[in-house]
Amino acid sequence: DPVLDEAHTLKLPVNDAARWQRWGGLAATLVLGLAGGFIARGWIATTPSRPPIAREVALAHAAYVPEVRHPVEVAAAEEQHLVGWLSKRLATPIRAPSLATAGYNLLGGRLLPPTHPGDPAPMALLMYENAQGRRLSLLVKRESTNAETAFRYADDGPTRVFYWIDGPLGYALAGDLPKEELQTIARLVYRQLNP
Repeated sequence: DPVLDEAHTLKLPVNDAARWQRWGGLAATLVLGLAGGFIARGWIATTPSRPPIAREVALAHAAYVPEVRHPVEVAAAEEQHLVGWLSKRLATPIRAPSLATAGYNLLGGRLLPPTHPGDPAPMALLMYENAQGRRLSLLVKRESTNAETAFRYADDGPTRVFYWIDGPLGYALAGDLPKEELQTIARLVYRQLNP
């Protein structure tokens, strides 16, 4: 449309006071933006980062623990099938540790999709329950990016998580338990997976 392409001929008067206000406002915005960026950068750099596995197990725990009828896809009565299926899907052998000495029995498990595009395989979630109905979630996933093997701790509200890397697998145990109790159970899991 030739009318839209025409240059306008409007001459708007601009006084010096308005010009200085406009430039002053732009300068203030720039200074505040830069200051905010440096503050945010410093805050982000000093905030401890939580690896994805800790967040993934906390989210899965929160999603499936409240389920009464369907907390797991495959029940503990089919433990051999469950472990075989999850091992096949993760392309590595996994085991379901016994937590009976801590008062927890295997409830069953489920397959979870990878949460990041670079994840090499889906994840396995094993759920345990004690006589009082309290539940724990053990997440197992292939970990190719993290060489850190030490036990680490994170919390996400009431859910506490201990996580570690062992060979090609990452493990994360989540529960709404005191930190010391969860750590004891995490060490029990670790000892069974590494006799």
